Amino acid sequence: MRVTTCLNSDRDFWQLSQEHVDHLRSCFPEVEFCVATPATVPDFLEGSEVYFGWRFDPNWFSLAPSLRWIASPAAGTDHLPVEHAQQAEVMLTRSYGFHGRPMSEHAMGLVLGFSRGLFTSSRLQFTRLWWKDELAAEFFDLAGATMTIVGCGSIGAHLARAAGAFKMNVIGVRRTPPSEGQNGIRWMGPSDIRRAVANADVVVDLLPATAETTGFFDQRVFNSCKLGAIFINLGRASTVDHLALLHALEYGPLGGAALDVTTPRPLPMEDSLRLHPRVVLTPKSATFSRFYMDEAVKFFADNLRRYLDGLPLHGLATLPTEG
Repeated sequence: MRVTTCLNSDRDFWQLSQEHVDHLRSCFPEVEFCVATPATVPDFLEGSEVYFGWRFDPNWFSLAPSLRWIASPAAGTDHLPVEHAQQAEVMLTRSYGFHGRPMSEHAMGLVLGFSRGLFTSSRLQFTRLWWKDELAAEFFDLAGATMTIVGCGSIGAHLARAAGAFKMNVIGVRRTPPSEGQNGIRWMGPSDIRRAVANADVVVDLLPATAETTGFFDQRVFNSCKLGAIFINLGRASTVDHLALLHALEYGPLGGAALDVTTPRPLPMEDSLRLHPRVVLTPKSATFSRFYMDEAVKFFADNLRRYLDGLPLHGLATLPTEG
């Protein structure tokens, strides 16, 4: 059986190394592993049963008559041909379980930056001799504060544990809330979003990009936020109405915002959000981790063993059902 991999990146921690390939070959001596580049993928697809890569061009399906499974190390699937795969009766899986740690570290770094006035200090040190009064007015304690995590899945659960270490209260919003408590999270559904953000000192957006989540954070939701609340988006840019966000910063309740994703990306130099003194931008770096590909290969290897044993795969992506 042939597995074709295409995991090229200009970041070493997002690239499949020779050590990773050697590890897979030693674990699965019965499998042929072919390492391709985006330009050479078509040369390997004809005899491939499994593809492991960042992206899969829909045009490649016609070149891969034996293909049965597409595996991605990414957590999201909005950049993958889920519908084409379903039509071709090819399984498509995303990965999970290892994005939570770096994203939680990133989120808590941003939270601390706001709560301790670190971003304000970094900005004012160039123009002010002393700014202690400003920090005294804007800082807030994390202990006893509330974080609302919208799109609270496996990554959100990891973030909830990190927030809990700072003695924060956590509200989790997800389409189907668990029937029982988990990690000290108080659960709510999307229909309760305005109530979920009303008492939150920090609102974290981890929503995926779907038709239902487009513009989810609109003026109505932002206007429901607590005065001085911090908004953080580590999910998808399409889930936020940027004009509504800017209005909430200028005239509404928000005390600050941090965006790891934007539309467009990157924002133009003259964009109002880029220039806003209470907005922090990071360049889609929330998942940066030196261990990323190690964990991705581990997840794939576990799934490959399940595939060879005829067991259901983890992370199977499906099209959303209507209604």
